[in-house]
Amino acid sequence: MQYEGVLQKMQTEFGSPIQYYMIFENDFLNVNQVLNKTVTINFIKYQCLNCGQDNPIYRQGFCRKCFFEIPSAGDWIMRPELSTAHLDKEDRDLAYEKKVQLQPHVVYLANSSTIKVGVTRKSQVPTRWIDQGAHEAIEIVEVPNRYLAGITEVALKDHVGDKTNWRTMLKNEIEDKDLIEWRNKLKQYIPEEALPYFIESNKETHLEFPVLQYPKKVKSLNLDKTPSFTGVLSGIKGQYLLFSDDTVFNVRGSEGYYVSLGIN
Repeated sequence: MQYEGVLQKMQTEFGSPIQYYMIFENDFLNVNQVLNKTVTINFIKYQCLNCGQDNPIYRQGFCRKCFFEIPSAGDWIMRPELSTAHLDKEDRDLAYEKKVQLQPHVVYLANSSTIKVGVTRKSQVPTRWIDQGAHEAIEIVEVPNRYLAGITEVALKDHVGDKTNWRTMLKNEIEDKDLIEWRNKLKQYIPEEALPYFIESNKETHLEFPVLQYPKKVKSLNLDKTPSFTGVLSGIKGQYLLFSDDTVFNVRGSEGYYVSLGIN
């Protein structure tokens, strides 16, 4: 089987295990069905997810020019506390910012390598947790806009991490934690404005990834340095493809790369 197109974040479907899909312009691939098969990835060119030009990708699938201009790459994406749409204040495009920022957001705890705090739109639960490779997660607050979620995350970061150790996550060197206990312990640090939105009585969500074999050591595939790679797919976790020779490939980190995929 042969596929060709620009890489974008894999789409997912919650289940036991999670189902993964690679979506191309005229085709799609259920990646779970490729487990234990030989996959060849060939880098052909760049294709910015915004302008479509063959320019080197700078960040998030965009070329440098687009990254610094388009509203979907504003600073408030990575730092929700910088959101200003609730004040009617524009960053790059107020209509877009209102659409994204002024909707329910969730602050959550997720355990992928260790416990971390994070923010996502309510509509992105549990997708966000899947993308991070978390094997368990729980919501702490559900607030009406991105700004409130952002200031809550900033306050909680003093007491719990906000980063995933991707190597630990991919090697599956994890231990279960009592996230309900952690949620209750962190309640005292939630800002006053967000405290009415605290979620008292929910349960952890557990996530099962389609992995036959986890890597012992992690070797990261970079298409700029290695434009052609062949390996046997042994698992999918987060947004990574895991191969039997301990190579891992970050699909989301390679957005905007136009590739051919061969499957045998």
